[in-house]
Amino acid sequence: MRRIEIVGGGPAGLAAGLALVRSGVPVTVLEAGGYPRHRVCGEFIAGLRPSTVDALGLRPILGDARAHDSVTYVVRGRALRPYPLPATAWGISRHTLDQRLANAFSEAGGDLRTGTRADLAEAPPGRVFAAGRRRRGPLWVGLKVHVRAMALANDFEVHLGDRAYVGLSRTESGEVNACGLFGPQAAQERGLDLLLSYLRGSGLGGLADRIRAADPDLASFCATAAPLGDSRVGDTDGIWIGDACASIAPFTGNGLAMALQGAETALGPLRDYAAGLASWTEAVRRTAAGQRRRFRRRLLASWLLHPFLLQPVRQNILAGLVSARLLPFRGLYALVH
Repeated sequence: MRRIEIVGGGPAGLAAGLALVRSGVPVTVLEAGGYPRHRVCGEFIAGLRPSTVDALGLRPILGDARAHDSVTYVVRGRALRPYPLPATAWGISRHTLDQRLANAFSEAGGDLRTGTRADLAEAPPGRVFAAGRRRRGPLWVGLKVHVRAMALANDFEVHLGDRAYVGLSRTESGEVNACGLFGPQAAQERGLDLLLSYLRGSGLGGLADRIRAADPDLASFCATAAPLGDSRVGDTDGIWIGDACASIAPFTGNGLAMALQGAETALGPLRDYAAGLASWTEAVRRTAAGQRRRFRRRLLASWLLHPFLLQPVRQNILAGLVSARLLPFRGLYALVH
């Protein structure tokens, strides 16, 4: 069997590696960091189908994930009518998820090398990229903290501010994951104070007060700055999965599910390449075609809808549609998942 090398030990890279190793393929995963670690995104998982969970063998790893079945949008402190989610979403911290995946991959016989960087300019046959996002487009700021003693109005609260939105949902431990996307602001604070400053600067001062009063876990705070909307979906210069493939608008909650679906899409082509049943060129082509079928429509739809959650005037239109019961929530959900 030919060896597969995966650059990036996040959920997509580790899940793909785990499924391949369990089917007899030798796999090395190169990860620049270590475990456990907190990450900004991926703790509210919407649109993850049971077929993907089974294809990747993830049921034991996701067994205690918190089920979420409804969402409430909050516009400048005013809660709108709640909506049932068309399919159950799941809450699990990246601190837990990444560590479990890393342990499972190593225990299955995978070669996990932490603290190891790869040259992203080199793409030999057998190398899969699950890290290394291109830096195109304006930067957005992602900030996250876990909160221990916070009451929620619903399974999932989404607070809309000026060039910002914040999601609140529980993880497997019962802590609330408060994760937000913000347009860059002038701020000198660090840690939790940086998040609170961004919230107040976006007109979400009430939410900032709730978080400060609810025992935030300071060790869980993390931040990132990245462009959104960049995509390698359908590219035939290599196999790209996870964030290296595409980043969907975070309001969908579909980012981690899409990363795992990308790993699932690559499994068949990679197994055939490893077994000598297909060339690397053919494996790349098949993976790219599968990504186009699965992801292009939802990526386009999410970026057309994204401005309605960021700008006050459009937020008012959204609030009016919700109040008049004219928002086609199930149809919009289907478009972006």
